[in-house]
Amino acid sequence: MDLLFYHRKLKRLILIELKIGEFAPQYKGQVELYLKWLSKYEKQEDEQEPIAIILCASKDSEVVELMDLERDNIHVSEYWLELPPKEVLERKLHRAIENATMNEEYDLSTMKARANPHVKGSTTK
Repeated sequence: MDLLFYHRKLKRLILIELKIGEFAPQYKGQVELYLKWLSKYEKQEDEQEPIAIILCASKDSEVVELMDLERDNIHVSEYWLELPPKEVLERKLHRAIENATMNEEYDLSTMKARANPHVKGSTTK
């Protein structure tokens, strides 16, 4: 266990496991053991179950997806040793803003449709 934080709003412990190389499936078992220990010995009654973030130099997205880690409160992410060129970062930021805007617009239209079931196109009866 490399880092351990407590998130006040989420009311849960957050375990950060740092790995130098590519994500390996055996990391899941190691982190599950840490999470079970934290849940049994450190978690308070009013807290949510702890979660873990494994930070790796790289990951095979298909392996991570097949392992269904999120179901076990384990998340995997990559870190960079060097920043990519400015243009790459700008494109990624622009894409993230577009995705967030589309998700927000979808959420708003869904909430409006549910609030007024008589509007054409509403999915709620």
